[in-house]
Amino acid sequence: DVDTLELLEELLAEYEGTLLLVSHDRSFLDNVVTSTLVFEDDGKVSEYVGGYEDWIRQRKPNKTATLSDKASGKKAKPGKQVKSRINSSEKKKLGFNEKRELESLPDKIEALEDQQQELEQRINQSNFYQKDKETISTTMASMKQLQEDLQKLYERWEYLAEFET
Repeated sequence: DVDTLELLEELLAEYEGTLLLVSHDRSFLDNVVTSTLVFEDDGKVSEYVGGYEDWIRQRKPNKTATLSDKASGKKAKPGKQVKSRINSSEKKKLGFNEKRELESLPDKIEALEDQQQELEQRINQSNFYQKDKETISTTMASMKQLQEDLQKLYERWEYLAEFET
């Protein structure tokens, strides 16, 4: 029943604790969860930000499928089988957590951009490369991590904004 499901989504969105949730309802998962644990083919458990659709976008192509497709002359298309099952005409609505996340993303992005600007100023100083190797390495690694984090936030913002209207 749709009303009960929506009520459950709202209650779970307000819950501040941690909950391990297993469901076959992909839309429900997308509306409720903030991270997804996935059992990968190699036996490892990986964590992805967001729900099922986010995992599909973020995951790496299956290497074994890619190898078998190359042997048969086919090109690998990650996520194609899953996408074909999802009706593209169905517009997903944002759950409570996703709405809250969408509202907070601009502030998070701005904070990371400020940090990035500070690091760029530090790197652009004339004496930066005269500093010890560890300081340079740490600063450059921080810059790389900031760029990756910003990219993920921009992608998430764009993804959530598609469903806002």
